[in-house]
Amino acid sequence: MAVHEFKPQILGFLCNWCSYAGADLCGVSRYQYPPNIKVIRVMCSGRVDLEFVLRAFTNGKDGVFVGGCWLGECHYITEGNYDALSMMHLGKKLLECVGVNPERLRLEWVSASEGNRFAEIVTEFTGSLKKLGPLGAGEGMDEPTLKLKLQAITKLLPYIKLVEREKLRVRFESKQEYETFFASDALKSLFDELIVDKLAISQIMVLLQEQAYSSREIAERLGMSSSEVSKHLNSSARQRLVRFDAGEKRYALA
Repeated sequence: MAVHEFKPQILGFLCNWCSYAGADLCGVSRYQYPPNIKVIRVMCSGRVDLEFVLRAFTNGKDGVFVGGCWLGECHYITEGNYDALSMMHLGKKLLECVGVNPERLRLEWVSASEGNRFAEIVTEFTGSLKKLGPLGAGEGMDEPTLKLKLQAITKLLPYIKLVEREKLRVRFESKQEYETFFASDALKSLFDELIVDKLAISQIMVLLQEQAYSSREIAERLGMSSSEVSKHLNSSARQRLVRFDAGEKRYALA
């Protein structure tokens, strides 16, 4: 029986002024790269919303690539590529929080004259995704659970965007400074305090939309510890978000 090679599907969001022009030059110059990427042109990398990224993964893409102008070379006064950096780092933390490999989301700078760089990035990203495997399966997660977790993030997005705007939005001058900030203990503490518990509860709420479950079943389905699930169920019950059926010994939406 023939074994089919895994060919990752990539969705790319490319800024009109630099990365899209670079991709166009790549094609004109006939630089070779894997045909695994489908491109959407946006006016600025800063316009790529987290919801777009989550929708791409929900629709089965194995990787999402965002291409923008180099820092300091944005064609807009607000320099949206700095916003793209924040979005990318926050997106990676959210994906990691629900068990999705954050390396499936990638941001790179490609100028209009760097057609060869575009080809190299797509080739390298495709190779990385092949090693990770198909989305979900590569993480040891079945498709229903994967979609549930992505839906949980999506439902929480309005709150996450508010937190990002009020608490996490920073402005540095280099990519390295952003990486240092988002890897810092201070950011982790803030992220854990403001987002992690709410994201766990969001996953439970989405799961209970299907049917009633016991706390043990919820823990097994979501890959959480029993103590963590019990804590969130007790909190949700006090807020009258869920109710406990003593006869069935299961939790359901209130």
